[in-house]
Amino acid sequence: MTTAVSTRSLKTSRGLAATILAAAAIGLSGCGAMQAQNPSGNLRPVNAVEMAPDARVMLKGADVVAYFTESRYRQGKPEFRSEFEGVVFHFATADHKARFDASPAKYLPQYGGYCTNGIVYGIPWGGDADTWKMIDGKLYIFGGQASKDAFELDEKANLALAEKYWTEEVKGRNSFIQRAQRLVFKVPHYKSGEDLAKAVAAAHAGKP
Repeated sequence: MTTAVSTRSLKTSRGLAATILAAAAIGLSGCGAMQAQNPSGNLRPVNAVEMAPDARVMLKGADVVAYFTESRYRQGKPEFRSEFEGVVFHFATADHKARFDASPAKYLPQYGGYCTNGIVYGIPWGGDADTWKMIDGKLYIFGGQASKDAFELDEKANLALAEKYWTEEVKGRNSFIQRAQRLVFKVPHYKSGEDLAKAVAAAHAGKP
């Protein structure tokens, strides 16, 4: 009985602490960012920003179709605009817009466009449109080359972890609350940026 009560108390304390931290994070980050990343549709949460007149634009307007058709990052234009599940997408050409409109799910970045390596740790954060990778015909975004290098240290295992945490924790949840909780109550396999940088350096040093 004592153990059960202690466990319950610990969970309650953690939940309360995480809620307080989440509230602080939301207050410090501003309502605009919170609204941009958390639409009411099925894409919640997303790596989107406010770009007037739109409340949320995916990947700061990067053309998500270009990754598939041109194998490159390309910035979209506001005049070629589509909206899907409450999120706005920009495209570089009318053809890319038409392709997206015909099959939007095909071109969506995985994990809401957040850094894939962050999702490995249950943290929806970052994601630069110009750092990306196609894996089995799907688009994955990273928060810079260092994050991509860390992910590729064990791509198969990390992809499985990202899928697990996205499906079980992140998808459908407020990005700020999820982020705050996992920055405090870290996953068992958590590695700091410094740890990952050392692992990447060691791996590169071992290559011929």
